[in-house]
Amino acid sequence: MNDDVNASVNDGANDANDVNDVNDYDDSRIGRARVGDSAELKSYYEELAAHEAGALWTVANEIEPWYPQPRSVPVLWRYTDLAPLVRKALPLVTADDAGRRVVMLVNPARRELSAAVGLLYTGLQIMGPGEAMTAHRHQAAALRFVHEGTGAWTIVDGQKLRVGPRDFAITPNNTWHEHGNEGTDGPVIWQDGLDIPLINTLDANFYEIHPELHQQPGAVVNSSLLQYAGTLLPYGVESWSRPYSPLLGWPWEPSYEALRRLARAGEGSPYDGVIMEYTNPVTGGSVMPTMSAHLQLLRPGQATLAHRHTGSVVYTAAQGHGVTVIAGQRFEWRQGDIFVVPAWAWHEHANLDQGEDACLFSFNDFPVMRALGLYREEAYPDHHGHQPVNPRP
Repeated sequence: MNDDVNASVNDGANDANDVNDVNDYDDSRIGRARVGDSAELKSYYEELAAHEAGALWTVANEIEPWYPQPRSVPVLWRYTDLAPLVRKALPLVTADDAGRRVVMLVNPARRELSAAVGLLYTGLQIMGPGEAMTAHRHQAAALRFVHEGTGAWTIVDGQKLRVGPRDFAITPNNTWHEHGNEGTDGPVIWQDGLDIPLINTLDANFYEIHPELHQQPGAVVNSSLLQYAGTLLPYGVESWSRPYSPLLGWPWEPSYEALRRLARAGEGSPYDGVIMEYTNPVTGGSVMPTMSAHLQLLRPGQATLAHRHTGSVVYTAAQGHGVTVIAGQRFEWRQGDIFVVPAWAWHEHANLDQGEDACLFSFNDFPVMRALGLYREEAYPDHHGHQPVNPRP
């Protein structure tokens, strides 16, 4: 996330956490739609409706709000509550019948899209020992963050990748992919993240089943890591022209160590602590065109300042114990917990452990916001940069 935040708040949200004058958002001001009602107008509207038409001024203030009006609400899902329910699905539904055995996490205000927040989807997928899911591809892009289990693998366009706890991997849009668990000591649970709600909203989704149901993997496992996970780029990389990263996985240990090294080099972001983005090693940009992912470290006892931005974020507690205040609500988290920050919601983080680091993995739709010129970010200007916390009902 950007650190060069505009600390002066422009016209922003007029809600429980707004810091602007309510008069800034007065719909009775000239320049806003303020047409009164009358019998003649009602009759006119009925005439328009009979022709599948309508008067813009009746909805203008709703569809052109003063500031972003996300329908999504902040939610936290506790892993200790969900994991037993995810395991319960293992004997109830076969892999072949389910396609993918996933418990999806649904925002109560975005049920119609099966979205966790905004236009992002997430869920917890379980695979039993020796299971293999069939190969398929779709227009939606996908990513994975492993919660538990040691035998997980995925094959993306013929490249087999092994992943373990807290590793991050991608299956870019329109790539053939399949998953499985080659371990013998128990199930694998990983978190899926997809842009399905976005792709469906754009009416652009496709889905195909692999003609042979399974791919033939290449001879070298983890080939993308061997080629691209170092500090140097391999010869011939200029031939890579696809819009996503050729590196398909980022193991936990080197990623966490990179954060620790960065923490020794500087203070990091006042809003996100020590934060790094998983990137395409060829371009330095996001791993996929529609979603990017971050890993951030909060030092022992650290509390960040509050900010807000366009774009939605799904967070997963990768390590430690902390709290995030979202739109004035306090959400306490531990490793494995998942929570979401809707677009334009004030948020700040704190590490509640005085002796150990806390780490958050996250994915977001920032690449879409930036590509369309819609990204905007602001710092919270009052109370020394911290939100008032609303009491829970």
